[in-house]
Amino acid sequence: MNDAPSLRLDTLLHLTAQRIDAAEARHLLAHAVGRSGAWLYAHGDDPVPPGLAADFERLVARREAGEPVAYLTGRRGFWTLDLAVTPDTLIPRPETELLVELALQRLAADTPLAVADLGTGSGAVALAIACERPRTRVVATDRSAAALAVARGNAVTNALENVEFRAGDWYAPLAGERYALIASNPPYIAAGDAHLGRGDLRFEPETALVSGSDGLEAIARIAAGAPAHLGPGGWLLLEHGHEQGAAVRAILRREGLLDVDTVADLERRERVTLARAGSVPAG
Repeated sequence: MNDAPSLRLDTLLHLTAQRIDAAEARHLLAHAVGRSGAWLYAHGDDPVPPGLAADFERLVARREAGEPVAYLTGRRGFWTLDLAVTPDTLIPRPETELLVELALQRLAADTPLAVADLGTGSGAVALAIACERPRTRVVATDRSAAALAVARGNAVTNALENVEFRAGDWYAPLAGERYALIASNPPYIAAGDAHLGRGDLRFEPETALVSGSDGLEAIARIAAGAPAHLGPGGWLLLEHGHEQGAAVRAILRREGLLDVDTVADLERRERVTLARAGSVPAG
């Protein structure tokens, strides 16, 4: 693509839509221009600013190579939030909003409660809960310092002050503490799974995707620690792969958790399994 006085934004967009998805092309061009998609639609007959075509071409070439749009723009919407994302974090996905929805159903809006989000990544789940339940104190953990830096920045950008971020693996930063609800979207893909070589997964951090030979290693660890960190009747909510529901239910029952159930996402795939602690805390 070359800058030319006669090249309009809508022409540039049309040419690009022959190479990548049209919606992605519009999103990337809006990002390159530094304007909204609505502005781009209204100004399609504007001439391409000097230097823009070359900058845009670099973005398009990276997308053609498979790099996720979220990493190209550095942003991704989740719930009602606009979040920064980097290759140090997973890209928040719409199906994970089910985890937030189920958590909110178990958190009274007018009651001050403590919630933990394990493996927070960009902070998507923790920040969505904190936004909807301002009286709730959310503690989010992650072993990645780089991911925590992104999450902290997202809390500031979204003006959410009822979230605390702690560095450490799963429950390590929560020693001696109990919570009304613990949520996690942990790694749940088996090592060597063919999906790891496809689509956006090729570019996302492997440590946030892969969990042992069966994909259940992290889930088993989180389940094992739940009784010691849940208050009486507290809830554990875990996102997992759509073929893992039965295995996750078995793991939670093995740890003595009650009312074990799995909820399907909008595509009718088993997505979140949840369970409740007993009335008397373990340990």
